[in-house]
Amino acid sequence: MNLYVHFPFCRRKCTYCALHSRAGSSVETRATYVASIAKEIRDLPRETIFETVYFGGGSPALCDLRPIFEALRPRLAGNCEFSVELHPLDVNANTLELLKEGNVNRISMGVQSLDDATLAHMGRGYSFDTAQYAFSLIKNHFDNAGIDLIVGYPLPCDYSRMERLAQWGLVHCSVYSLILEERSILSRKLDSIELPSDDAVLDRIKHISGYLASLGLRRYEISNYAIPGLECRYNMAVWRGEDYIGLGEGAHGRLGLTRTNSGERETVTPEADEKERRIFRLRTIEGLDAANHPEWTRVLDKFTAEHLLAKSGSVYRLTERGTEICDSIMVELV
Repeated sequence: MNLYVHFPFCRRKCTYCALHSRAGSSVETRATYVASIAKEIRDLPRETIFETVYFGGGSPALCDLRPIFEALRPRLAGNCEFSVELHPLDVNANTLELLKEGNVNRISMGVQSLDDATLAHMGRGYSFDTAQYAFSLIKNHFDNAGIDLIVGYPLPCDYSRMERLAQWGLVHCSVYSLILEERSILSRKLDSIELPSDDAVLDRIKHISGYLASLGLRRYEISNYAIPGLECRYNMAVWRGEDYIGLGEGAHGRLGLTRTNSGERETVTPEADEKERRIFRLRTIEGLDAANHPEWTRVLDKFTAEHLLAKSGSVYRLTERGTEICDSIMVELV
């Protein structure tokens, strides 16, 4: 089984974010939230053992995570991948030691930009040098560590610092395109700034992809790159269609035919369940096996003829161009 735990707490709301989050919550509020999550874990069936665990946010390290670690300890498989997202301002030796004691073995740090002006406009509260130092501390404690970057923020793109990533020791990097959400702070500032064009964003992603490849990071999913063998197992489990439990205010989950979203539950048909689990594999380097879905052949072959997919037997994989429109392909299949 796989587990995702959402922590909604943040120091402040980033300008691009429209996700569920709570800025400025009290220590007591966070402690109550942690106690609730710990209880939910203890109340799971005794046979529930986790192969992967992912703490996302928000900023999980704003909470005292020890009660959850204790609740999880007897439920972790011997080779469990245990990931925690960290904000650079959360990184210090004490926090990192606490995470190790809690059996965490993988860190994803949200850098988001390498440009100081962009970081300031985003409201991240740190500079590139601060992020670089924070990641060096992480690497002193965790070999399996990577970062997140956002592409398409509406400020000039400066690649001059990208070469410095070669010294970071990255084994993983997530590269996301900015999605402008109506409820974000950024959406209310667009009268004074302009978003880059789709072509400009794709050029930036191509540039970053090429540089990450030079560091040995292979693109194994549309937005994710890793040293071969160090792909995020939790993410791959979700994209391969495995079940996962979601706990916390903003968490999603999938158990059999049941889908959960922030506490709400929905039951899907067996047909819809099977299609959902299979289609998302198209996002990965493994590709989509359409052997049991002849009704998909026309659509998939059309995109193959346009060099957006590559076909090997019954398996279709995205080409580099195809990664740009994967969502459109998936919509046609649904």
